[in-house]
Amino acid sequence: MCGIVGVVSKTPVNQLIYDALLLLQHRGQDASGIVTQQERKFFMHKAKGMVKDVFRTRDMRSLPGNCGLGQVRYPTAGNAFSEEEAQPFYVNAPFGIVLVHNGNLTNAKALKSELFSADHRHINTESDSEVLLNVLAHEIEKTTRGLPLQAADLFAAVGNVHKRVKGSYAVIALIAGHGMLAFRDPFGIRPLCMGRNEESVVLASESVALEGTSHQFERNIEPGEAVFIDLEGHVHSHQCAQAPKLNPCIFEYVYLARPDSVMDGISVYQARLNLGESLAKRVISTVPPNEIDVVIPIPESSRPSAAQLAQLLGLPYREGFVKNRYVGRTFIMPGQAVRKKSVRQKLNVIASEFKGRNVLLVDDSIVRGTTSREIVQMARDAGARKVYLASAAPPVRYPNVYGIDMPTSDELVAHNRTVEQIREIIGCDALIYQDVDGMKKAIGTLNAKIAGFDASCFDGVYVTGDITADDIARLSASRVGGDESQEDRSRLALPNSAD
Repeated sequence: MCGIVGVVSKTPVNQLIYDALLLLQHRGQDASGIVTQQERKFFMHKAKGMVKDVFRTRDMRSLPGNCGLGQVRYPTAGNAFSEEEAQPFYVNAPFGIVLVHNGNLTNAKALKSELFSADHRHINTESDSEVLLNVLAHEIEKTTRGLPLQAADLFAAVGNVHKRVKGSYAVIALIAGHGMLAFRDPFGIRPLCMGRNEESVVLASESVALEGTSHQFERNIEPGEAVFIDLEGHVHSHQCAQAPKLNPCIFEYVYLARPDSVMDGISVYQARLNLGESLAKRVISTVPPNEIDVVIPIPESSRPSAAQLAQLLGLPYREGFVKNRYVGRTFIMPGQAVRKKSVRQKLNVIASEFKGRNVLLVDDSIVRGTTSREIVQMARDAGARKVYLASAAPPVRYPNVYGIDMPTSDELVAHNRTVEQIREIIGCDALIYQDVDGMKKAIGTLNAKIAGFDASCFDGVYVTGDITADDIARLSASRVGGDESQEDRSRLALPNSAD
């Protein structure tokens, strides 16, 4: 999960890219990077950390030029602790190319071998984004054949990338002296959109990065499509995939994206309202509304769903938890006991909303269950008589291989367990999950053009059709953050939420 942005403008872009990355900060907090171009020379600054910490005044002054790229990173594979794996990535041939990437390649290991043995290219990190950059560079080199660069050559190269690369990818690349190339995988799993104003054309992961920088949203990049923007701001586009099909990641709407974004024609906020409406029907079948005194969201992404659920059930909606946005990550946590302590540091209860009441807590999803269990106990400690827990998403039973930091199967509380077994682990009096079909219907009705969703972490169906049990085991082994002794990567650890 990452946030990417690219700009071609008539004026300097360093501040614009910085501002856009701040609006995409919820998509990644581990590293930030910006590259700009002036007179065919690239200027880059990247480092571990959030945008406001990575870029100082002197860094911004060293990023001249009227076009550039930026990325915020939340790593799912490779080495989360390496400065070298912060993006953008650069290769000097052909032309000179820098690239930012959101997604995850499922055949990165095979591609890396191909690049060494057949394409004679060297990969210096464990990042699949560097692999993708070198595949793209090789294909551009083949299609241009030493001749002047044409948009048609780039589109042919992207078509060849689609044939070689598997997995999810939204890409923006800057080609020295020529312009900006962007493309999306043939399933449209990871998001990418375009907007403009009188001075600039902007590409970004979410529409909020366009609107928040005074650009008018124009359209989404289609699955399999490539867009080339020359240095004069002229846009060329072409469908480069043989059989594109829009299957966006449904977890974007459940949790990842900001609620004020519109992705592939669907308002994220409205999607979460719809999830709350669908969840209300599930609650009624499990817990009679007259046994619930108050509905309380678990910050932050669950708020729209919880509010809609409360309204439909005729129940009071209250804020019972306050999130401390100024507690950073807790590093080198030696075990589960310290993880519990960190949850209480990051979330505090308003005891008056719990004391003597039967409370229905609403969360956007339940992954490990560790945080849910601690929050349920916090509600009991605050005096709640009974604690019910509802999830706006179905049980997360399978790993995600397309670029979300999802734990391995053994770490998922719902993997190979019944709802009753999960309830006992979490310790709530009743546990209500959204069902998979209800989730897909609640979101899918907002755009009839969407063929379906990647909901693989819920239903185990991987839309690219190339994922085996061995692939899942291999990808899980390379996943970042699976060790409890590493830094806290739970959603409550994020200092700035999506809401």
